[in-house]
Amino acid sequence: MKTKTSSKKVNKAWLHDHINDPYVKLAAREGYRARAAYKLKEIDETLHLIKPGQLVVDLGSTPGAWSQYLRRRMSPDGAAVGALNGTIIALDLLPMESIEGVTFIQGDFREADVLQQLEVALAGRQADVVVSDMAPNLSGISSADAARVEYLIELAIEFSQNHMKPQGALVAKVFHGPSYNDVVQHFKSAFSSVKPFKPKASRDRSSETFLVGMGLK
Repeated sequence: MKTKTSSKKVNKAWLHDHINDPYVKLAAREGYRARAAYKLKEIDETLHLIKPGQLVVDLGSTPGAWSQYLRRRMSPDGAAVGALNGTIIALDLLPMESIEGVTFIQGDFREADVLQQLEVALAGRQADVVVSDMAPNLSGISSADAARVEYLIELAIEFSQNHMKPQGALVAKVFHGPSYNDVVQHFKSAFSSVKPFKPKASRDRSSETFLVGMGLK
């Protein structure tokens, strides 16, 4: 019973924080599906990665906040609908409500046939930027979870090496934990420049951070 009571307190505390979160309120006002949009926005505004006319691949896209940001960033007038100067291809295991101008593929990024669908959507073109908010379902067993996180990062890096322009950039969510140093090393072996980034919209108590790899080796 103590465990249940504790769990209820945690859930209430999370709900209170969520409702009062300024980024949650801002997302509601500005029409974003999740506060995560502001994480990518801050990274982009700092490093100037996203430009009109680009081809961007959004891995782990659901519910679609990052694709929404990309769509507005690549619109001539920053609009959520209408003209779009560029190409956005999104992929997730879960369904995603459609976003005007965004090509969505539902499937598991770890499966070869899903990767093939993504390659078909690319139609022989190379991405300018790959963004990845992918995260595995965590089991609570640190060694197993670390291996899952590292595997998804390896897939994102491998995809970038095969389908991204040499001067392109990969933005990927990672977690501080047993696999973090290994993940950083994977990035450093693949990219000329690697920058860790903790956006203000990422909650302080969260172990998540982002790595940005620029320029393939």
